Amino acid sequence: MLSLINDFNPWVIAIGLNTALLAVAWLLPKKLLTVAGYLNAWLLGVLIWGTLGFSGYIVVMFYFLVGSFVTKVGYSQKEAEGIAEKRSGARGPENVWGSALTATLCALGAVFTLNSLSLNSQFDNLHSLFVLGYVASFSTKLSDTCASEIGKAYGQRTFLITTLQPVARGTEGAVSLEGTVAGAVASLAQALIGLAVGLINGFDVLWCVLAAFIATNIESVIGATLQSRYTWLTNELVNILNTLIGAAVAMLLSVLWLYFTR
Repeated sequence: MLSLINDFNPWVIAIGLNTALLAVAWLLPKKLLTVAGYLNAWLLGVLIWGTLGFSGYIVVMFYFLVGSFVTKVGYSQKEAEGIAEKRSGARGPENVWGSALTATLCALGAVFTLNSLSLNSQFDNLHSLFVLGYVASFSTKLSDTCASEIGKAYGQRTFLITTLQPVARGTEGAVSLEGTVAGAVASLAQALIGLAVGLINGFDVLWCVLAAFIATNIESVIGATLQSRYTWLTNELVNILNTLIGAAVAMLLSVLWLYFTR
């Protein structure tokens, strides 16, 4: 089946598949995205399939489906406490690109270096790093989403990451044991999807999990110290920084491992 798919132009498949999925999603009574969100998700899906094919598409779909599901967990309780996602959890274009801009840039970098392999074999290493960055960015974002949503729903004791003082659930920069564990499990699950579809190897799974943990905690520090001071530092921008840190850390860990073990 996969060989048959690969015989077609990936961009043709990308446009056809995502248009069909958009039509189905449009007809469903329960909306996971806003109208603009669906259109931007269509563009994201086209770019990912066109650059990384079926494997890359499975990774982003896993993130989208699990992330959308976990947002709904305990939603009525979170809504009553005023800490639920707006629009009943439906994501807009700002959420799409806040979550996936880093991954998209990594996917574009991966296809560029793959096409340049005939010019320089060193591009092979760069290609692998960009693919790792792609998976790591979604591992980081799913970790952040699950840590936040599970923490808001089930966190028994919530602390501000910079002072470890107890704070209310949903406070920017707050962490909980329940949320932290959920985030770690989510990052591992997302990385294992990347491993299962052949994008990364076993050690890369470890780099993804470690990078997600580091980046998610850095994001909590940003939320506790800077986000309330600067109006331009929106949740979407912080999400981009979060995924960028996650991708960069995973790539750096991979480079350091190869350097010290060769």
